[in-house]
Amino acid sequence: MRFGGMVPQGWRMDLQGVPVEEQWPVMLGAAQRMERAGYDSAWVYDHFHTVPLPTQEPTYECWTLMAALAASTERIRIGQMCTCNSYRLPSYMAKVASSVDVISGGRLEFAIGAGWYEHEYRAYGYDFPRDGVRIAQLGEAVQIIKQMWTADEAHFEGEYYEVAGAINQPKPLQEPHPPLWIAGGGERKTLRLVAEEADYSNVAGTVDTYAHKMAVLDRHCEDVGRDPAEVGRTVHLEVLVVESEADLQTDGVRAATQRGRPLEKWLAGSMTIAGTADEVGERMASYTAAGCEYFVMYFPDAAWGDTIERFAADVKPQLG
Repeated sequence: MRFGGMVPQGWRMDLQGVPVEEQWPVMLGAAQRMERAGYDSAWVYDHFHTVPLPTQEPTYECWTLMAALAASTERIRIGQMCTCNSYRLPSYMAKVASSVDVISGGRLEFAIGAGWYEHEYRAYGYDFPRDGVRIAQLGEAVQIIKQMWTADEAHFEGEYYEVAGAINQPKPLQEPHPPLWIAGGGERKTLRLVAEEADYSNVAGTVDTYAHKMAVLDRHCEDVGRDPAEVGRTVHLEVLVVESEADLQTDGVRAATQRGRPLEKWLAGSMTIAGTADEVGERMASYTAAGCEYFVMYFPDAAWGDTIERFAADVKPQLG
């Protein structure tokens, strides 16, 4: 069983109240706390504007942070949950990822998805094609990225992208290439692409949703002639560990989790697991029973609270 935590970076309004000049130390500090606590990986989101509504709160760019974290940590692996394919040409993205893998000493986890945040697309001048097109673009991008990581020259001519002799040096340190995660739970196309190309799948939702998606993935693996055991099973959750139930009602927790909605709605969310260490451990164990091998967790209090440490000390041992 492996565990990763999200670094606060502003997208979820999690740097509110932190002066700009102190935000990088807070972000780096969270990653280093995870490293000291024994987490396997530290992650950032790939978004430009805050959620659920765009605001003037800072949101730090994903791959800039990746490079900074690569140079500022020692052991912990670093990843993105997840890179939006539409925001960068795949040939360029492969180059950036290779550089970060070398800077980190071979600690990159590369996660990518088809993208979904339409407001960001429109605001930044990107086209926002229909779902099927974005997924088809992702499929072509993955092929280009793998070529860029492994071949002396990449050649590809598809419906959406083409490269003609693109050279990518240095290559990633990891062989044959950094682990490739494809995020998303679309049952007909995305999970099919996972079965064809990915080292890891990542979905979000309740344990019942998770179990259903993994069964769909198994069927796709069988269809393409791949051993389902070759695809790592991961889930993305929001986790908050408190000493007592009363701590869920504090002003700090409300401010960190509401983001424009009632606390009760967040607590009932399909991705939310909040409570004492025993309660959190019991609920997360249901995901391991459903086949989850790797938790990637967003901690609402990462910038100011102690869930990072509480989870490592009191929940992680329950999960193995």
